[in-house]
Amino acid sequence: MAATKTSSRSRRQRMAGFIGALILVPGIAAASLTAGYSTAAASPTLLTPELPSIAAPLRIVSPCPSNMAHVGTSCVDKFEASLVERGVDGEKAFSPYQAPNGHDVRAVSVRGVVPQAHISMVEAKRACSASGKRLCKAKEWKTACKGPDATRYPYGNTRTPGACVDTNRTSPMSALHNGEHSGKTMNDPRANQMSNTVEKSGAKASCTNGYDVHDMVGNVHEWTDDASFRGGYYLDTKLNGEGCDYRTTAHVASYYDYSTGFRCCADEGSLPSDN
Repeated sequence: MAATKTSSRSRRQRMAGFIGALILVPGIAAASLTAGYSTAAASPTLLTPELPSIAAPLRIVSPCPSNMAHVGTSCVDKFEASLVERGVDGEKAFSPYQAPNGHDVRAVSVRGVVPQAHISMVEAKRACSASGKRLCKAKEWKTACKGPDATRYPYGNTRTPGACVDTNRTSPMSALHNGEHSGKTMNDPRANQMSNTVEKSGAKASCTNGYDVHDMVGNVHEWTDDASFRGGYYLDTKLNGEGCDYRTTAHVASYYDYSTGFRCCADEGSLPSDN
């Protein structure tokens, strides 16, 4: 009986010593406790953080080139058209004081140049087409002229003298030809070269609207594809309707004189974007 008690006490002492070793020697405890498990299971897993991918900057493609205004589903030239003539040595500016009939020209929309006059609807269509555009439709022209607020003039509903190139201008026919109005006198290249007649495109900062189109009233008449010209010119913006409602229908598509100009339009997305 005594021997049995001694044996039990010895076993308790050995167990106590083993537990003490586990407490005092952590390395042995960890090794003992993981006995029978694979090294891979016991090893810590190293997590590699995922770096955010750097995406290419988003490029916003405009539905219209920068020299055209986006109006509804159309692109409208911001400025009255001028012409460049194409030749073996490249392009050069064409005179805005003579008719382009028989010349290889195309339309451009540029601030700060004298707009083309002496041009028929036929030649205006050809010049727009040469630049991948078309002559403006009557409805889209009028919408662009009235602006987002649909006003009678680009700048508002009430005529403001001098806001556009349409107030107290010199009459070249009176000054040069004693008031004679004929095919010959009205295509005198001196007409728009007189001071206080036509102005360079964009010269009147007030003659625009929220679409950023300029000179759609006054300066030179603008042909549209319904064989009328619109907006009036520097001597008249109210006899055939006021401002953006002005429309002249008295002439055939082949007609031109010192007052007739144009601008081009296109469908949105039909031209390469340059921004």
